[in-house]
Amino acid sequence: MRVNLHIATILVVLLIHAAMYNTSVDGGKLIGDYSKLSGIIIPGFASTQLRAWSFLDCPYSPLDFNPLDLVWLDTTKLLSAVNCWLKCMLLDPYNQTDHPECKSRPDSGLSAITELDPGYITGPLSSVWKDWVKWCIEFGIEANSIIAVPYDWRLSPSMLEERDLYFHRLKLTFETALKLRGGPSIVFAHSLGNNVFRYFLEWLKLEIAPKHYNQWLDEHIHAYFAVGAPLLGAIETVKATFFGNTFGLPVSESSHLPPQYFSPFFLLRLLKSVIQTGLTAVTFTSLIEAFGCLSYYLVLLDLDAYSNTCLSCILARYQGTARLMFNSFASSLWMMPFSKYCRTDNSYCRHFAGGFRKGHHTYQCEEQEFRLNYSGWPTNIVNIEIPSVRGFGAYPSVTELAQTNLSSMECGLPTQLSFSAREISDGTLFKAIEDYESDSKRLLYQLKKSYHDDPVLNPLTPWDRPPIKNVFCIYGIDSRTEVGYYFAPSGKPYPDNWITTDVIYELEGSLYSRSGNLVEGNPGAASGDDTVPYNSLSLCKNWLGPKVNITRAPQSEHDGSDVQVDLNVEHQHEEDIVPNMTRSPRVKYITYYEDSESIPGRRTAVWELDKGA
Repeated sequence: MRVNLHIATILVVLLIHAAMYNTSVDGGKLIGDYSKLSGIIIPGFASTQLRAWSFLDCPYSPLDFNPLDLVWLDTTKLLSAVNCWLKCMLLDPYNQTDHPECKSRPDSGLSAITELDPGYITGPLSSVWKDWVKWCIEFGIEANSIIAVPYDWRLSPSMLEERDLYFHRLKLTFETALKLRGGPSIVFAHSLGNNVFRYFLEWLKLEIAPKHYNQWLDEHIHAYFAVGAPLLGAIETVKATFFGNTFGLPVSESSHLPPQYFSPFFLLRLLKSVIQTGLTAVTFTSLIEAFGCLSYYLVLLDLDAYSNTCLSCILARYQGTARLMFNSFASSLWMMPFSKYCRTDNSYCRHFAGGFRKGHHTYQCEEQEFRLNYSGWPTNIVNIEIPSVRGFGAYPSVTELAQTNLSSMECGLPTQLSFSAREISDGTLFKAIEDYESDSKRLLYQLKKSYHDDPVLNPLTPWDRPPIKNVFCIYGIDSRTEVGYYFAPSGKPYPDNWITTDVIYELEGSLYSRSGNLVEGNPGAASGDDTVPYNSLSLCKNWLGPKVNITRAPQSEHDGSDVQVDLNVEHQHEEDIVPNMTRSPRVKYITYYEDSESIPGRRTAVWELDKGA
């Protein structure tokens, strides 16, 4: 959720560079007033504050919710009134309306994206764009030249426009920035913010006459920086659908726990922060010991004052708050992994051909989808082991089992089903597990309504290079990243009805299981950024031309002798570019790819940062 400081620093340097110098074929000559440019930030998933727009009385808690109170994120209320807090966070899983007792809306301005939970301790832990803004100030960027465009990250793209008119307002933001400062804007999008920006560009095609579309883009957008963009989706979205996503917060993935039970990751990070500010562990202990189960976390920290663990405080007991919350958001499907080789017809062309009707996308896959394995991913993303019952199919229904004398049944060998990225994004996975997953109906409904039948764009299709003058793609590589899962039914009721039996990781060009064994598949030349796999991040290399200039340099300060340059490298479309350069195992590098033969006035470049997330 946090933007890496290295990336933030590079972005600011690039902002100054782009603002001061023309990126056309004039060779970087200063040709105008750089102060006319603006920077527009589109934050990522869960990176915008949400505020209450209701009065909500919270029983058994001294803290209630009033209009404009922080909801996302207020850890104090989350811990003291979790049931109340959830009412303000949850949406109806079918129509995306608010809870009857509480509604939340996104905050506005830079403060909505800098720190999610401002505070002496919680502020640094929830910092998103704050360091980036600080760098802008140090570089002398004017206050009115940096504009944040927060959004309700719980909603599907069509609902963002239907409920909040978000894309209309985003268009006005670009036009206002042009009038205010006299020049175009530089777009910085992070994570899901890239998906939002892509949808905006497609939506804009239907709002502007065809002959004025490219003209509008040239006048209003000078450059686009795609930071950590999940261009083919993100694997962890699938896991979150089955188990929920705690976002590192004290909300249990598998149970509806009382407020005194903390997430171990949250407490460890909190304790580290407190110690760094000068307080002792004993002082910290006295502050939160009343919440209980502290001994477990102190044992993890090797603090001998507490010897008994309290593992029971993390055991599942009730309904899973994290899964219920995550799956109530239609946006939970927006970053689902999808095939590299399957596309839908062009809504833009159909609109002007008079055939624009909602729900009539034509979904077609290239021959590679069926000739090659894994839909352009390293491996099958989901593998599910289903217990077979002799006399039934692989998926006996609850009704069939209820009418059978279970004591006389013979159990057959389990059936393992594997699903590629295409089979996840087209709903095959959720149809196959309907008898084991009560949430399948909701997932299939949202997948069809909000994505497959979206009138503007099916977002679960590959990206083409945006028609913007300058496009820069920036992401981290070579961290251990999840690329596949093995699930099995747990025998427990929803939401604890699945267990993870194995995980497949990619790391620096190889695939490993959770136990460390090598796994067969199609690993890329590198691994991802710890969250998004390499093949999804690096899809933007397809936007480069047939000849590419490559530069590799250490991230740390250097004298220039370690810089490696390779010019006019041949690049085959749809294939990765692997530099033929030396690499020291102890050095983190930045590798920069740029078109060697750019279209006049247009530029495409890719930055890969070792161990950057």
